[in-house]
Amino acid sequence: MQNDNPNAVKSSAVNFTLSVRMILIIIGIIGSIWLLLHVLPVMAVLVIALMIVGALSPIVTSLEKRKTGRVFALCLVFGIGVVVTASLALLTIPTVVTQLKNLSDNEAGFRETVASRLEQSRFTSYLADELRNIRYAELVKSFKTSLVSMGTGLFMIIASSVAAVFLAFYMMLDRDRLRGALFALVPREHHIRLSRVMLNLGTIVGSYIRGQVLTCVFSGVFLLVVLLGCGVPNALAIAVFGGIMDLFPYIGFLLTLIPAMLAASVKGPTIVAIVFVLILVYEEIESRVLVPLVYGRVLRLPSSVIFFSLILGTALAGIVGALVALPLAAAVLMVIEELRVKLPGETVQPEDIEQLREDARIEQEYERRAETMPVEKAAAIAVEISGERKNLEDAAEQPSSVAKEMHAQQA
Repeated sequence: MQNDNPNAVKSSAVNFTLSVRMILIIIGIIGSIWLLLHVLPVMAVLVIALMIVGALSPIVTSLEKRKTGRVFALCLVFGIGVVVTASLALLTIPTVVTQLKNLSDNEAGFRETVASRLEQSRFTSYLADELRNIRYAELVKSFKTSLVSMGTGLFMIIASSVAAVFLAFYMMLDRDRLRGALFALVPREHHIRLSRVMLNLGTIVGSYIRGQVLTCVFSGVFLLVVLLGCGVPNALAIAVFGGIMDLFPYIGFLLTLIPAMLAASVKGPTIVAIVFVLILVYEEIESRVLVPLVYGRVLRLPSSVIFFSLILGTALAGIVGALVALPLAAAVLMVIEELRVKLPGETVQPEDIEQLREDARIEQEYERRAETMPVEKAAAIAVEISGERKNLEDAAEQPSSVAKEMHAQQA
């Protein structure tokens, strides 16, 4: 039966009005996004500096515990880092440049060899003709444009890295004052949570940097040994490229595999198959053994989160965004957990209530100990209390994690 009530249509409509406050909030959000997009290079330098601080702070703290002055410890750590980096550059860059020049000089012969391999199969014979008839004029023009763009980008990366190193040095030198200024902006009842977040951020960033360095070195050395053992030419250049590409999960493996197989193709299909299988086996070992061993529980992110973080980071800040995407994603998840944020689909568990009670007890203890202290000393006490609690939590979780691994092995 048709409803003749004239108010029926009106009652089903949704009235949406914008208040002045809502309009101001929307304008503020749009302005913040616009400002963020314009200061991304500066933010990138700051993020890289914070990553360096997180990676080197444990080493400096360890030296301080051995009665070494903080300034001397900082100069020693940064000095060794600069010397090691410069030495590696001097040892590898000249050889890599020479091998890249050899690749360029031998390009015609290399291209003919690959074309000969392709025309042996009727499925790839058409690719051989395309490879032999490459139009060099268009390639050279596009290559020059790409080279200029790559050179500009490389210069910006080097300049940003140098600026980040100096910024990290001064941030670590003024640690107490910077930490005091940060804690002064937060009410004292939240100092424990802030210190806990800072400690976990240091753990995430430090583990990520150290893990990236180790996995990149392992990948580059393995690739160099495999290519040299198979007699593949220009092995060092490809190994250095592979070590750098290992910075990018999943994508780096594919970017390394293609040039390695192309370089091995001059040695025949057997060598190509050997290189392919060995790189595939190493990638499996790295993802299943090395990465969990190096990173531990710090960056155990779901694959979907990893892919989305890489895409978003690359879209916002290019290569730098892709490099910092994973620790930022892990940091966001950590902050949600440490601030005890209750998500809409979650229900309160008994252990959550006990955890909140423990948080309240520790916060009361901190307020009692730091009641009359200046903010710098109060911040140091908050970090000390949070560090002690974190050590106790890690010690309590270790037996359970070992038991879970044993149970998984038995299953």
